[in-house]
Amino acid sequence: MSRPRRRGRDIHGVLLLDKPQGMSSNDVLQKVKRIFNANRAGHTGALDPLATGMLPICLGEATKFSQYLLDSDKRYRVIARLGQRTDTSDADGTVISERPVTFSQEMLDAALDGFRGETQQVPSMYSALKYQGRKLYEYAREGIEVPREARSITVYELTFIRWEGHELELEIHCSKGTYIRTIIDDLGEKLGCGAHVSMLRRLQVARYPISEMVTLEHLTELVEAAQQQACSPAEKLDVLLMPMDSPAAAFPEVNLLPVVAAYFKQGQPVQASGIPMSGLVRVTEGEAHKFIGMAEIDDDGRVAPRRLVVEYSD
Repeated sequence: MSRPRRRGRDIHGVLLLDKPQGMSSNDVLQKVKRIFNANRAGHTGALDPLATGMLPICLGEATKFSQYLLDSDKRYRVIARLGQRTDTSDADGTVISERPVTFSQEMLDAALDGFRGETQQVPSMYSALKYQGRKLYEYAREGIEVPREARSITVYELTFIRWEGHELELEIHCSKGTYIRTIIDDLGEKLGCGAHVSMLRRLQVARYPISEMVTLEHLTELVEAAQQQACSPAEKLDVLLMPMDSPAAAFPEVNLLPVVAAYFKQGQPVQASGIPMSGLVRVTEGEAHKFIGMAEIDDDGRVAPRRLVVEYSD
């Protein structure tokens, strides 16, 4: 039986999109998918509509490895509006209390220090975490509050930038699963005035450089330029993609000879030299170091396939 005809291009890689304000992550994902005419696409951890900044979008086979970006560190720039608390902990919500801003710089410094390092955080009801199969924000919109367990998070850096009147600006480098809205809401309560996020920009995900981010407007301009030059949009778009294995760049590489890689690509554990004692590895083939999948070192010291790249032919 022949393979069913695919509805788009077999294009594989990661686009570092500079998400615009006011759009959901899924909205921009669908736009990117259409612009690239890609068969498959997925993002790596949603940003709120209010937020802007780095949203890695995985295309094609890169979607198999997006989990490693979900697990990565993030860096944010945030502006908090002091003196007002909202039900969503950001400016898209309804103000539920207003209090005067009466703290001192010394009190602020002490409060900020309490968020550095490893702490416990109770996620907001307005989050996409699930409780009994439903997302928390679905309960919140119905006025229902459900129990949430505190989770361990780590704030590696929390840098004070400025405090002017009712605005406080910070930069935060944190571990996966950290809700910046919750940090700002908790900080407002510590300071006794309440606070919510008025601006949030994600500066970095994992080791991806901010300089490689592109906007939807730039992508559209490239497509229009390609049409004017009577060339394929792919010629201008595909060069923007990071490698499909870039989500797993932090894992050690195991390079296999082609004859050994052939067995690995059939799903068989293989022997290789110079491999780690345990853990996940990024597997490449031959002198070109072509990425062919992720593996785990099994109890027998073999390279056991976990996720393989499917090689499509035209």
